[in-house]
Amino acid sequence: MDYTTLANGVKMPMLGYGVYQIPPEETTRCVLDALEVGYRSIDTAQAYFNEAEVGKAIEESKVDRGDIFLTTKVWINNAGYDKARESILKSMDKLRTDYLDLCLIHQPFSDYYGTWHAMEDLYGEGRIRAIGVSNFEPDRLVDMCGFNRIKPMVNQVEINPLCQQTEAVKWMEKYGVQPEAWAPFGEGQDGLFTNPELAEIGREYGKTPAQVMLRWEIQRGIVTIPKSTHIERMAENFNVFDFKLSDGDMGRIASMNLDKSLFLDHEDPRSVETFIQLTTEQKDLF
Repeated sequence: MDYTTLANGVKMPMLGYGVYQIPPEETTRCVLDALEVGYRSIDTAQAYFNEAEVGKAIEESKVDRGDIFLTTKVWINNAGYDKARESILKSMDKLRTDYLDLCLIHQPFSDYYGTWHAMEDLYGEGRIRAIGVSNFEPDRLVDMCGFNRIKPMVNQVEINPLCQQTEAVKWMEKYGVQPEAWAPFGEGQDGLFTNPELAEIGREYGKTPAQVMLRWEIQRGIVTIPKSTHIERMAENFNVFDFKLSDGDMGRIASMNLDKSLFLDHEDPRSVETFIQLTTEQKDLF
């Protein structure tokens, strides 16, 4: 496993296991499988509604808690100092842990400044080892870096061969913020798993298109958190540290960039309206 060192000196695995869209009834089994394969970084969120099952798996696995890098995220419904602090402590209870390795603001909406101040305080109390954000565009990220006691240490955003975030990554690097990729495979959109270019590159190394995508992200210095519910795919995704893409192949993948999200534009007012509607519908779930 390769590691990156965050701005505060905390080491974070370059490859983790994400549990987005995994139903609670499958989550414990999936996380146990991932830990068996060798993953030591697990990424969940309040809005995934499977924190308790993640915590159960970690406890049942008998893997030392100190060997696991555990991430969760604060959802929009819990924005603001008091609600955020309370929700983070509840997340720790669900996860059966007395500290988090990383806590992120999940979306750049509502009172995320109040949420950040709660996270800063919990970080100062030693309850969270690193704090960061998710889905923050460069302007909002620079705002967070410039007007807070503590700068975000991580920004988790969509990154895949069709949405490469080259400009956003430059701004993260300027401010010492570690980029982390969600949807590293673009959820297979536009045929990424069977893309001829990725398949041809993969044949050069005896690897699959999925492994090529993960290796490309890691070589860019981007932490990545692929998801699978199948242990054989988990193992395949984990097996990306025994080869290195050439500069030419890195360039070939770079040329695939469409420079737009495959899912949604966080700067589009219609996307914001979608989140407003979603959080209104979810108000009784948190």
